[in-house]
Amino acid sequence: MSGAPTQRDLAAVSRQLGREPRGVHAIAHRCSCGDPDVVTTEPRLPDGTPFPTLYYLTCPRAAGLIGTLEAGGVMREMQERLATDPDLAAAYAAAHEAYLASREEVGHVAEISGISAGGMPSRVKCLHVLVAHALAAGPGVSPLGDEVLAMLPDWGASGPCTREETA
Repeated sequence: MSGAPTQRDLAAVSRQLGREPRGVHAIAHRCSCGDPDVVTTEPRLPDGTPFPTLYYLTCPRAAGLIGTLEAGGVMREMQERLATDPDLAAAYAAAHEAYLASREEVGHVAEISGISAGGMPSRVKCLHVLVAHALAAGPGVSPLGDEVLAMLPDWGASGPCTREETA
């Protein structure tokens, strides 16, 4: 994890999301532009709601690129491979376990115990979550997240996806 969010980080995430972020525990990854693009979210939100999505992708540019891949059938192709490739299935199950272990380090919430995100360990449900996990954990942890990252351009190359308001 990159560390505790600053007020500047939280302001950037708020601009990215178009709303105030909820339950931000840490900045899990920074875009090449320097702004956060993945936050670590508390497993229990401030209002008491259990929240299984530990790693939350905040960058709208990245989200748009990933949405295009989803619309193009990448999830379906990955799901088919997951069903026929035992090595991929084992690596995906290991990613699920790593996700759960990381969330437990942040906090235990009984209601979501054993539930990760993105469809793990048996389905491919959300590429955004898999990419967020891959960015936060680093290469080699989330095999399908790593694959999606390899399909994407550097979304931060043209600078921040949002601009700070000036006084």
